[in-house]
Parts: sequence; C-alpha cells; structure tokens
Amino acid sequence: MISQAGLELARRSEELYQQKLKAILEPGHLHKFVAIEPDSGDYFLGDTMSEAGVAARKARPGCLTHTMRVGHPAAISIGYGR
Repeated sequence: MISQAGLELARRSEELYQQKLKAILEPGHLHKFVAIEPDSGDYFLGDTMSEAGVAARKARPGCLTHTMRVGHPAAISIGYGR
C-alpha cells in the first residue's frame, strides 16, 4: 500500500511533468526514464528506471523522487504481451 505522502509526491511530480517538463523532455528523450524531485524541480534522466534513480541519489542524497517514463502514462507495464 502506498502512503499518503507517497501519493502526494507522485501527484506533485506528475503535475510538474505535465506543466513544465513534458515540453522539454518529450522531443529529445522519449522513452527514457525521469526521476523528478518536485520541491526543487530537479529531474534526472536514465535509460532505465535504475539509472534515473541512481542519478537522483548521487546529485541529491536523501531526496525523494518519483520516477516516470517520458512520453508514457506508466513507467512500466506488467502483463501479457501480444
């Protein structure tokens, strides 16, 4: 179960993505992963979810981020492929 704080972090990060980062990231970084720190507006890119998270932790130790996939409604998809 996700905590209320986690839900709020995700909501704020997704809002920042839609309002500011989408126009910056989607043209050149489609399908990459982005870890967003909504308080500062900092974001960290990676080819994988792990790379984005490691970049965020190196740059801002201890900060909380929400990771998304650039240009996608979800970071990962789990299920049956066609």
